[in-house]
Amino acid sequence: MSDDVQPGFVRVRLDLSYDGRDFSGWAKQARGQRTVQGEIEDALRTVTRSSETYELTVAGRTDAGVHARGQVAHVDLPVELWQEHREKLLRRLAGRLSHDVRIWRLTEAPEGFDARFSAIWRRYAYRVTDHPGGVDPLLRGHVLWHDWTLDMDAMNEAAAALIGEHDFAAYCKRREGATTIRTLQELRWERRPDGVLEATVKADAFCHNMVRSLVGALLFVGDGHRPVEWPGKVLAAGVRDSAVHVVRPHGLTLEEVGYPADDQLAARNREARNKRTLPGAGCC
Repeated sequence: MSDDVQPGFVRVRLDLSYDGRDFSGWAKQARGQRTVQGEIEDALRTVTRSSETYELTVAGRTDAGVHARGQVAHVDLPVELWQEHREKLLRRLAGRLSHDVRIWRLTEAPEGFDARFSAIWRRYAYRVTDHPGGVDPLLRGHVLWHDWTLDMDAMNEAAAALIGEHDFAAYCKRREGATTIRTLQELRWERRPDGVLEATVKADAFCHNMVRSLVGALLFVGDGHRPVEWPGKVLAAGVRDSAVHVVRPHGLTLEEVGYPADDQLAARNREARNKRTLPGAGCC
């Protein structure tokens, strides 16, 4: 698969955010559900008066109900269309899009840029409150209520065993032909001044349900239902454990996507497309 932009087209980077509660995820779906991708592609087609739909490629496909503050996508547009509309395109999209999705920047992407395969890390946050009274009504769409007091130190101790490159099959929903090997760069909890516990989860990439499964396991440690060693043992077992709950999506937000320097984009694209194995793993 080539990252080359077709002659006569220009690759445009979109930096955007959305409230995911009323979306059926990022990706367009066959049954016509409301999705972030579909909403933006429709708006782009309308404001540029195009007969063709130009498809977006995204850094991370979020599930239904998941939010994004720092999502990144790209789209290849005809040079003439981009030149005609570029100065007013951002404002026109703001006028067309629903209020729960915003595009903040539209820029010509450097050579070799791919929103998905150029990324070197994604950073998510998951927010939980253990307040006995529940969630602040003004935060209810973005914070999970956990009806047990949580021990943050125990959760951080358990999280430390999950850092590094591992096969996260025990914490992922498997997809045919896809690897579940990932490098988890950061997993830690902090309690904010308002009492909300916030998990920072950063990795080179994530497999399906990985963040919400990790959070679910750590919450069981934090409320005393499982010992500190349990999440690490689940990881080592390498199979889905029915005791690992996939927590609800509304507490999860994609906060930021990281990219290398422009002169390293092409190399990163090639690396990201290679199916990984762990050191010592057989090929056949």
